[in-house]
Amino acid sequence: MEAALRTLELTVRGRLDGLLQGNHLGLVPGPGSEPGEARAYQPGDDVRRMDWAATARTTEPHVRDTVADRELETWVVVDLSASLDFGTASCEKRDLAIAALAAVTHLTRGGGNRIGVLAANGERMLRVPATGGLAHARGLIRKVAEMPRAPIGTRGDLAAAVEQLRRPPRRRGLAVVISDFLGDPDWERPLRALSARHELLAVEVLDPRELELPDVGTVVLADPETGRQREVVTTPLLCREFAAAAAEHRELVAATLRRCGAAHLTLRTDSDWIADVVRFALGRKRLWSGGGR
Repeated sequence: MEAALRTLELTVRGRLDGLLQGNHLGLVPGPGSEPGEARAYQPGDDVRRMDWAATARTTEPHVRDTVADRELETWVVVDLSASLDFGTASCEKRDLAIAALAAVTHLTRGGGNRIGVLAANGERMLRVPATGGLAHARGLIRKVAEMPRAPIGTRGDLAAAVEQLRRPPRRRGLAVVISDFLGDPDWERPLRALSARHELLAVEVLDPRELELPDVGTVVLADPETGRQREVVTTPLLCREFAAAAAEHRELVAATLRRCGAAHLTLRTDSDWIADVVRFALGRKRLWSGGGR
C-alpha cells in the first residue's frame, strides 16, 4: 500500500505540478472576514470579536477567530460503496476515486489552504478534519485508501454522505464529490443545498463495461449493492438496449449536476485520467486557486 501510494503521489505531482503557479497571491495580511473557530478569550483579544452565543453557553468569555480570505478550505466526499469495487480496464473505479482524491489534494494544497475528507462505503463513514500540510495530505489519502471494502449487499448512500458534509455549515470554500453516481439521483437535493454555499465539483468515475455490454453470449450480471444476480444472453438487441439505457442515465446525471450548479469532471478507467484532470484544471485555474470565489 505504501509503495502504491508513493507511486501515485509521484505520478500526480509529476504531471500536475505547476498548474497553479503564480495564481495564489499569498495570504491577506491581518484578520480575514470568514468566521473560524470559537476559543476562550485571552487578554489582548479584540472585544469586537466576542462570540456572545458561545459565551452564554459556556458562561466563559469566548471570541471567534477569523480565517484569511485567501485560505481555501476544501472538503471532499469520496463514495466507496460496493459499486465502485469494479473495473474491467486498467484499474477499478475505487482506485480511480482515490487517484482523483490525490489530484484534488495536490491541486488545492499549499498557501495556507486546508483539505478534509469524508469517505463512506454504506457500512461506515470516515471523517478526516480539514488541515494543511504535506504530512496531513499524505495521511488523508492513506486513510481513505485503507478503508475496508463494503460487504456485498451493502447499499451505499451518497445523499447521506453529502448531508453529513453540509451540516454543520462550514466556511465557504470548495466541495468535491467523487462517485459513480449510479442509481436514482436522490442526492440532488443535498448537493444543490451544498452548492448554495460552496463552489462544487462533481467527479464521475466510470468503467467502459457500464456503458456498453459486449456480445459474449451467456453472462451472469451481479449488483454488488443488493447481492442480486441475473443470468442473461447478450444478444445484439440486448447490447443496444443496454447502451441506450446507460447513455440515458449518464445524460440524467449530467443534467442533474448542472441543475445543482456543479462543475462536472468525468474520469474513466480506460483513459488517461491525469490528462483529463489537467485539461479540466487548466480550464478552471482561477477557481481551483480560490481566485474565483
